[in-house]
Amino acid sequence: MKSFWGKREKADASGPGADSLNAIENSRAERRFTVGLARAEQLATMLAHSRAARFVEAADMLAGMYIYEWDRLSKFWDDRSEVEELLRRICSISPQRWHHWMELYDKQRHQEEQELTSPLYRLSLGLKGPDGDGVDQELKLQHSIELESILETAGELSPFRDDLDGRTVPVVTSECVLLCLARNPNSEVSRRLRETGLDLAALERAARDPRRAPHR
Repeated sequence: MKSFWGKREKADASGPGADSLNAIENSRAERRFTVGLARAEQLATMLAHSRAARFVEAADMLAGMYIYEWDRLSKFWDDRSEVEELLRRICSISPQRWHHWMELYDKQRHQEEQELTSPLYRLSLGLKGPDGDGVDQELKLQHSIELESILETAGELSPFRDDLDGRTVPVVTSECVLLCLARNPNSEVSRRLRETGLDLAALERAARDPRRAPHR
């Protein structure tokens, strides 16, 4: 198993080379995201685009998860105001824009949960699954090396598996990603995240619990 906690690869000024980008694309094809995490990744990509970034960073994904799945993940904090302030700062989001997105994506998430219970809606998806196939290809960005390492480790941690083109691949949940991000000792964002009062013990129990079926 590849160690997430080892020495992290450093990118030069031009970003990862062709081999690194190919490796990232291959690893993305070796996993599935839950519906909520796929939507959070779309939002993270929007955040990266908003600052004209070349890569989706771990901080973008963290903000995307919190905004889109805030009532699912916010329970791991006693005081939510501190983590919200941290995410607004590291992602350069104004309080007005932050709360607008919170309301918008909460309504969207509830609507999708209702639609997912409909067999007709599931058929309309074309059996694509929550792996990001619905994202406009022109809007996609590569993950940073740090984020890709976190997602790879989250896949190893996840107790859920699914079939993809005859292969068994991990189903990555937001809880697994949040746990791996918080436990990355090489990241300043992770250190600051831990200082917001995140309940790591409760988060790990939720991430590793095979009885908590993810929304696929």
